[in-house]
Amino acid sequence: MIRLGYRLQYFVQTAWRGLRSSLLTSGVSVLTIAVALGLMGGFGLLVLNMQGLLDRFGEDLQVSVYLEADLSKERTQELDATLKSVEGVRHVEYISPEQALQHFLSVAGTHAGLIEGLDHNPLPASFVLTLAPEKRTKQDMAIVVESLQGLPGIEDLVYGADWIEGYTRAIGFVRWLAAGLGGVLVFATVMIVANTIRLAVYARRDEIEILSLVGASRIFVSVPFLLEGMLQGLLGGLLALAMLYAAFRLALPEIAHGLQLLVGLAAPSFLSSGDMLLLVACGAGLGCFGSLLALIGGYRH
Repeated sequence: MIRLGYRLQYFVQTAWRGLRSSLLTSGVSVLTIAVALGLMGGFGLLVLNMQGLLDRFGEDLQVSVYLEADLSKERTQELDATLKSVEGVRHVEYISPEQALQHFLSVAGTHAGLIEGLDHNPLPASFVLTLAPEKRTKQDMAIVVESLQGLPGIEDLVYGADWIEGYTRAIGFVRWLAAGLGGVLVFATVMIVANTIRLAVYARRDEIEILSLVGASRIFVSVPFLLEGMLQGLLGGLLALAMLYAAFRLALPEIAHGLQLLVGLAAPSFLSSGDMLLLVACGAGLGCFGSLLALIGGYRH
């Protein structure tokens, strides 16, 4: 057990010494890993929030029925009864012009001044129809909307099925783009780490030869280089996480305000603790894999 402890201490000290002895090349490797992981983490964060927005919007998918101006109270009550009788409609909520205005002001924030110059409330009264979960498909919503079109007192009908379909395609495109770019970045990162470790092996060739002469195994000689690559990847992963968080915090006010203004959703979320650990672990893994390639190539030569 003591012998194993001494070996681990030797491996870590040797890896750290190698990292410090080539600060320039190691720094380039760490920065490359950080940029690659930062870009991939950025795409992951984008997809995460896009999917969350889609899930939230899908759960709250509704049909907005905007009423004509100055519609009588009797006709409004008749429409209320008609809407509640439509197949697939689970709940009907009446939104007065005053309530619509208050909701707009609550989510508009600094943009509330857009309507301050008006001498009247431009927002119409409306009914919001919540459909049963099994009726929230594009086809079922189209049937509900078609059954309401042409009814007296209805000015316009708005629903988000087309938006969700297009948004789903956009998420798919971002995922494919992230996968393609991620593959290129991973390849470039591994090659840079491999070249860095290969230079380290060449610089310490005399030490390696002495260790081989005294009976050190290939694994014993290789472990410090693997740890060196892993340390580069670990530092790169931590730097990528810091860069990603800083960029997220800087962009958060505008992103959150834009989403609230459009769909009234809560602020975007950052990566979970598990995702953050995964990002750093990916950095360590890339560094270790690059080192392994360098050692394999070095032994073959």
